[in-house]
Amino acid sequence: MFDTMTLTKIVGSFCGALLIFLLGSWAAEEIYHVGGHGDGHDGEITQAYSIPVEDDGAEAEAEPEVPFEEVFASADAGAGERVFGKCRACHQINGTDAVGPHLNGVVGREVASVGGFNYSGALGEQAEAWDPEVLNAFLIDPQGWAPGTTMSFNGLPNIEDRANLIAYLDSLEG
Repeated sequence: MFDTMTLTKIVGSFCGALLIFLLGSWAAEEIYHVGGHGDGHDGEITQAYSIPVEDDGAEAEAEPEVPFEEVFASADAGAGERVFGKCRACHQINGTDAVGPHLNGVVGREVASVGGFNYSGALGEQAEAWDPEVLNAFLIDPQGWAPGTTMSFNGLPNIEDRANLIAYLDSLEG
């Protein structure tokens, strides 16, 4: 049952499988090699050609940042209602709380003052009332403005969106 020929077949099949595995690994490395042609021996990449670009010597001037007060003065509450769609998942404007507190009457209201809502405590340490400037600072980056807040929103990077949203919230009755 277990003679020399059987042992030879088993050893030969293992050696054949190892050879197929090694050849397959080598072929896959050749086909899917991450480095490209022209790689130097020291990891140096040789560029085929360069396109010269004339530099006029002038630095690109950054746009001057418009103060929030100017943007807020010309804010559009109708556009802010569309921006509020990002807030609607967690906040209501009908006086009832959801995941977050209701936002009707929030402009001018004391921070963390909605009765019955469990605030994280991080907000009250930053400001006393939600005036437009405080709301603007908060909406840029809620986690950065009030570290430890439970609000997981990433913020509104566009100043016009923030101003329009605050104008819309200001137009709501408390």
